[in-house]
Amino acid sequence: MFRRYLFASVALVVLFVATAVLAAAQAGQLRGHVAMKQADGTTVPAAGAQIDVFRTDIPGKYETKTDKKGEFVFAGLPFQGTYIVAASLAGASPDWIPNVKAGREIDYPFTLTPGDGARLTLEQMKAAMAQKSGSGGGAAQPSAVDKAKQAEIAREVAEIAASNEKAKNANVIIDRTFKAGNAALLAKNYDEAIKQYQEGLAADAGQSALLTNEAAAYKARGVEKYNAGISATDDAAKNSSLEAAKSDFKAAAEASAKAATLIKALPVPAEPAELARYNGNKIAAFSTNAEAMRLLVTKVDSTQADAGLAAFKDYIAAEPDPVKKAKAQLDAAQMLLDAGAVDKSYAEFHTILEAQPDNPDANLGAGLSLFASGDKAKYQNAANYLQHYVDVAPDTHKFKADAKAILAELKNTEKVVPDKTTSPTRRRRP
Repeated sequence: MFRRYLFASVALVVLFVATAVLAAAQAGQLRGHVAMKQADGTTVPAAGAQIDVFRTDIPGKYETKTDKKGEFVFAGLPFQGTYIVAASLAGASPDWIPNVKAGREIDYPFTLTPGDGARLTLEQMKAAMAQKSGSGGGAAQPSAVDKAKQAEIAREVAEIAASNEKAKNANVIIDRTFKAGNAALLAKNYDEAIKQYQEGLAADAGQSALLTNEAAAYKARGVEKYNAGISATDDAAKNSSLEAAKSDFKAAAEASAKAATLIKALPVPAEPAELARYNGNKIAAFSTNAEAMRLLVTKVDSTQADAGLAAFKDYIAAEPDPVKKAKAQLDAAQMLLDAGAVDKSYAEFHTILEAQPDNPDANLGAGLSLFASGDKAKYQNAANYLQHYVDVAPDTHKFKADAKAILAELKNTEKVVPDKTTSPTRRRRP
């Protein structure tokens, strides 16, 4: 069956690698599933069932057992062979299917019923086939069970063919729209990029790379509209742009959250190339989701602060670059401060300071968080952090004057001055 593409969205290009199939191999897959019929008429997967495959055109035998889902697969049986496949299990009557071919993409169904646990031999099945054919040597008349089984196989073949065709068509659409969307995104034509990604997602909504890049396009368009609204002098134009920006920020958060959820549900590949592609998609999805949630929390809905922090935690855990990881930690804390979640923002800034006590941004953020709490019992520590920020930050830091102004206000109105000997990061949290 066709495998769904997993695009490397961080590259904004798609690399297709074609694998050569050696004609000399001439082998195909043979698979099926075994169910055990219960007393109430329902069926359950028959785990551990014995599967015997007999080649009938020339001597040959293959064996395996079903997995916990009742499924079995033979990866490479000769195409030209004709087989009888038998399933057996302790406490059950066996089931078998004749005239089986490998490489037909058929999931052969077997149903066992309570019985003596017999394991059929090739001779027993051949004798049964000969008995059905009758003494005149005519063709065997299929039983009602045989007819039902053949009808089930035919139905599955038709479903697989239809699914393959749908997947093939979807992959063509996904390839085209992903490339076109990326080109539009690079050209800052966000409307066209979103249109292309949405067409691709209509063909397959489970493409995390399309969702990630759609979120990036919504986010970029939202920022563009937000900036236009801020600079607009006409109130109607300002409000229109800001509302449009909020709508885009919401859409970016929704799309990126879907992408992150899809990535989390995927199994981690073992093969190095697949693992690298998986990690690339994971970091792209998580970083886009974190940034989209930051904009949602700070510009649209501050009640989503916890969800925003969770998105940042996912990204921080996945990001291998220490510089990007450190920036994300600060961005998460600042998001909480901007949203008014000052206790949570202080906790995040404090965590940073435990590892980097002289980080100017973290000292500033911790001080502002405590000051913004309005709790006078916390003003002393707020002053300590702000003073340490003033001491370690370069004069060019854009908030240095603001910090000095707050320190002056604390001194004049609250009679609070920074401790001269105590580092704020060594004090217990207030």
